[in-house]
Amino acid sequence: MAENEAVQQQFGIQKVYVKDASFESPMGAAVFSKQWQPKVNVDMNTKNNKLADDNYEVVLTMTVTATIEEQTALLIEVQQAGLFLAKGIEGEQLRQALGIMGPNVLFPYIRETIDSMAIKGGFPAINLQPINFDALYRQAASQQAAQQQEAAQPDAH
Repeated sequence: MAENEAVQQQFGIQKVYVKDASFESPMGAAVFSKQWQPKVNVDMNTKNNKLADDNYEVVLTMTVTATIEEQTALLIEVQQAGLFLAKGIEGEQLRQALGIMGPNVLFPYIRETIDSMAIKGGFPAINLQPINFDALYRQAASQQAAQQQEAAQPDAH
C-alpha cells in the first residue's frame, strides 16, 4: 500500500440527539373550544460546525407555528442535531455532505419529535411533508454565487 494513496472517504453518523425543544400553547385551554382549522407555518434552518478532528455537528431547526383567528395556538421549535464523522472529505464535497446528507438523516427524527410534542400537548398530529434538501442546498448555493458575483462587480454609474 503506497503512502501517498488518498485517504478513503467516510461519512457516518456518530450520534443523533435533540439539542433544544420548546412547546408553547399561548391560548391555554381556550384553544380547545375553537374549531381546529389553523394556518400552519413551518420555518427551517440548518447549520453545522466543526468540533474536533473529523467530527462535525449538524443542527436542523424547525419552528412550527399554528394560528387560529390571528392568535398563536401552538408553537413548537426543535433543534435536532447529529454528530457526524467526515473523514477524507473536503471543500464542496464536505459542504454537500453536511448540507444535504446531514439534514436528510436528521429530518425523520425532527419530524417524529414535532408530531409527538403536538399530540402530547393535546393537538392533532402534525405531518410534515418530505423535504428535498438537495434542491434547497443547490438553490442556496446558486443564490450565494449570484450575490458574490453582484458584490464583485463595480457600480456602473
